[in-house]
Amino acid sequence: MPETSEKKKVILSAIQPSGTITLGNYLGALRNWVNLQNDYNCIFAVADLHAITVRQDPKQFRQNIYNAYALLLACGIDPEKSPVFIQSHVHTHTELAWILNCFTQFGELSRMTQFKDKSRKYSNNINAGLFTYPTLMAADILLYRADMVPVGADQKQHLELARDIAERFNSIYGNVFKLPEPYISNIGARVMSLQEPTKKMSKSDENVNSWIAVLDKPETIMKKFKRAVTDSEAVVRIGEGKDGINNLIGIMSAVTGKTNDDITAEFEGKGYGDFKTAVAEAVIEELRPIQTKFNEYIANKDYLEEQYRKGAEFALKLSLRTLDKAMNKIGFIAK
Repeated sequence: MPETSEKKKVILSAIQPSGTITLGNYLGALRNWVNLQNDYNCIFAVADLHAITVRQDPKQFRQNIYNAYALLLACGIDPEKSPVFIQSHVHTHTELAWILNCFTQFGELSRMTQFKDKSRKYSNNINAGLFTYPTLMAADILLYRADMVPVGADQKQHLELARDIAERFNSIYGNVFKLPEPYISNIGARVMSLQEPTKKMSKSDENVNSWIAVLDKPETIMKKFKRAVTDSEAVVRIGEGKDGINNLIGIMSAVTGKTNDDITAEFEGKGYGDFKTAVAEAVIEELRPIQTKFNEYIANKDYLEEQYRKGAEFALKLSLRTLDKAMNKIGFIAK
């Protein structure tokens, strides 16, 4: 397992084992994570502790964690180059989260947009973890002295809170935490719902035809794209009021590398039926090797266990440096 190099900046990324990783997750984030390994010291995690703010079926939850880990490797994360660990295997996360809770204001947490959204969605289970999980996310980031964290628009507020907490702690105890910066990629595709193309593609959408899972079977992918919402113009081009086609062109461009103009020219005079089929076929081919590798990894639990144990060992060693420093500054007695 590699030691982080001072010459390269550290990037931390984590994904929840929610059961389904979508095409939007892959094109918008995971594919970029693979590329980041060449230029940065990357640390990746399956954020299973974050997932239990919502009730989980134990058997399915355990499988989802395995699936998420295997899928990270299948997408191209190299555990020999970039440590990949399971969050709950590294006790420093919960320990620092409690400390950070004591340096986070109630008002700050109550203003978190995702807390408001999830409280409405899960109104029968508005638990304390749902309220305080931004401090666990802050601990995830600050433990590894991450220079940057890849974030989407929905996570930017949480990164800002992590910086605020770190600044507050540092102002009291000195330079303990590094202030992380957001990493905004210029090449991540923003993939929208196939049924409501003004909304971001999301696995939480009740309409299963609105999103593509990375592990969807080819026939399922084809069926979902054929049902994608378009418009009445029947011309394949980028345009105002053509949200459905704009989205499909964006997906086609992301998986083939073709420009919007290339795609428009290729499908000039052709109908939406032909275009939807072509987009589906391109996505199927993009995901095929990932699905093949995933099936190989998930069938080899011994290998997965070897890698996540190595990842946890690395993560614990690195994160203990930060936790011990923070606890010492506060005044705790060393073990």
